[in-house]
Amino acid sequence: MGRFSKLRKNKKYGYKPRYFDDKGEGNPFKIEHKLDRYRTTVDHPGGLKTRLRNAMSDLKRQGDRHQQLRFLIILVILILIVLYILDFDLSIFFPG
Repeated sequence: MGRFSKLRKNKKYGYKPRYFDDKGEGNPFKIEHKLDRYRTTVDHPGGLKTRLRNAMSDLKRQGDRHQQLRFLIILVILILIVLYILDFDLSIFFPG
């Protein structure tokens, strides 16, 4: 009966990577997105109001103008393709 009352201790396993050299870069096993360090809305303390305020300030910040123009051109082309596939009358956009 005394044999069942003693609990076995769990074995400890300490994994140490063979080729990892920690030079202040943090935990190599932490999973994070590549761009999280550049985002201002990730992992900030505060509630929903603070996160929304940070998101709105990110939207107000000016980005690359060429990137915005390229995005708008691609968006317009995709909208026109969808309208053409749905057989929308595109003649209202073109005079003649």
